Amino acid sequence: MLKRFFILMAILAVICLGGFIVYSIAYGVGETAGYGNGYSVGHEAGYSLGGQDGYDEGYDLGKEEGYSTGYTSGKTDGYQEGMEAGLGHGYILRDPTYAQAVAFIRDDRTNENEYVEGTYGVYVCSHFARDVCNSAEGKGLRCAFVEIRYPDSGHAIVAFNTIDEGLVYFDAVTDERVRPVVGKRYYQCIEPRPGYYYAPSSFDDTIMDILVIW
Repeated sequence: MLKRFFILMAILAVICLGGFIVYSIAYGVGETAGYGNGYSVGHEAGYSLGGQDGYDEGYDLGKEEGYSTGYTSGKTDGYQEGMEAGLGHGYILRDPTYAQAVAFIRDDRTNENEYVEGTYGVYVCSHFARDVCNSAEGKGLRCAFVEIRYPDSGHAIVAFNTIDEGLVYFDAVTDERVRPVVGKRYYQCIEPRPGYYYAPSSFDDTIMDILVIW
């Protein structure tokens, strides 16, 4: 009787052990399959639900940041290019030293042009002054067109705002330096070239006003 009991218990133990092993194997297989299926389905569903929203959000954020960065950078570069283009010469004009102004006037050949009078002036002092200003700009120098007003007429010269001697004037027709003073006659304000001198003009060249135009 006791022997049958132990045999029965052994059989039950084997059955239980076998059941546990089968359960463990089945659980492992089921867990793997369930994870795989669940991940696949969940990934697809999650992308479907969140993918478009995430893409839209990322696109909007990227667009906003890109616009902001691009706008700032573009505005800076565009402003600089616009300044240069607006000035019309592509570089910044500079005020020369006195020596540089003298060297420019000496090397410039505008004074060699022919002075031609006419009803309104074919090529007179104002044309000389204009051409000197344009020539100076071509060298990157800031040059002023200066109108000297007499009681009944006037004269045009040029000027440079030098960085070491301040405002200096030159007669564009003769290249001579001029020190114009209101109330003084123009011929008295010219520093003649060596060997030259100026007699009083046949007309009243008293300086009434000095208009400097940059």
